[in-house]
Amino acid sequence: MNTIHLLFGDGEQLSMLQMSGRAFVMFFITLLLIRIGGMRIFGKKSTMDTIVIIMLGAILARGVVGASPFFSTVAAATVVVLVDRLLAALCIRWGKVASIIKGEPLLLYTNGEIIWQHMRIASLSKADLLESLRLETHMDTLEGVLQAQMETNGRISFVLKK
Repeated sequence: MNTIHLLFGDGEQLSMLQMSGRAFVMFFITLLLIRIGGMRIFGKKSTMDTIVIIMLGAILARGVVGASPFFSTVAAATVVVLVDRLLAALCIRWGKVASIIKGEPLLLYTNGEIIWQHMRIASLSKADLLESLRLETHMDTLEGVLQAQMETNGRISFVLKK
């Protein structure tokens, strides 16, 4: 027990060796939690995934610097990952839950018309829409676009005319 206390310390008064030891162990715990949570957390970049990433960083950092007990922070981070997995499973099973948690895509442009009410809801200007068009399609006008919508992850997708 003294060896563990010597290596990992207790409380916020940690030596450089103790904080380094905690960081070393926490790296592998984080890797395990991300494997449990799945790479989806980093792939889609949805609102829910962003929340998980921010919370994991905030919670696990407390265990490294000694602001909270080490095993309590690991337990809290595990709960965040498990809640994310549970919500993802519920979203797969029930579309209404997915709609509430993830939101719905927002149609911004169709039939040659910008839908200004939806643009205001998304806090977008025409310049923002055209910037996304250039980045996504390498086109500079909406003439070749059938539809544009803001997806639930915040990106704007374009359906081009044939």
